[in-house]
Amino acid sequence: MSIKPIADTLRILQGGVFLDTCGEKLAETVRQVEETGKSGKVTITIDLKKSAGAIAVTAKVTNKAPESPPDADLFWGTIEGNLQLNNPNQRSLDLQEVPKPQAAFNTAA
Repeated sequence: MSIKPIADTLRILQGGVFLDTCGEKLAETVRQVEETGKSGKVTITIDLKKSAGAIAVTAKVTNKAPESPPDADLFWGTIEGNLQLNNPNQRSLDLQEVPKPQAAFNTAA
């Protein structure tokens, strides 16, 4: 008898769910690598242990997907050391919304 491909064993672990989980972890890691440009890693661990004449198989998949850096908020520093949203060295403009003109209908025909 020849050695069975490992994919056949992975396919039956945890009622078939394990291979799906591996695919999800891989896809998540690929997306994060594409987004961040950093490297990622997917690890499949299969532990084997003798148990009452049989072999107990415990399978685990983990990933180390690179994290996207958090978005930065931009603030301006004041002389006092406070942060504020507006540049304290720039004048603010008192801008107002201009009302839209109503369309004039030509009643002369």
